[in-house]
Amino acid sequence: QVQLVESGGGLVQPGGSLRLSCAASGFTSDYYQIGWFRQVPGQELEGVSCLNVRDGTTYYADSAKGRFTISRDNAKNTVYLQMNNLKPEDTAVYYCATLTGWATARMDFGSWGQGTQVTVSS
Repeated sequence: QVQLVESGGGLVQPGGSLRLSCAASGFTSDYYQIGWFRQVPGQELEGVSCLNVRDGTTYYADSAKGRFTISRDNAKNTVYLQMNNLKPEDTAVYYCATLTGWATARMDFGSWGQGTQVTVSS
């Protein structure tokens, strides 16, 4: 099973930037999408962005469009989430996961990382 390790979270002021990293032990043909999700205690898990490792297609939630960028370093088996112009409402624990069927009723998950806290506050 693929192991995922997130890093890069922290405390940042509104308008600031962070880059999250998701280091994978490998990628499988079964779960060919890498997604970033976030969760605030007491709220539902929210999909933020996704990358199809087969063809490089990227997807963004409306809340992330224009501010977040997902990318991949193939040599390092690492997926990044560059977050710019952060807002207090971006505060959450961010997780990466392997999956298929991003943003569909058939979304199916492979592996999850342990999560990294992002706090946007002045």
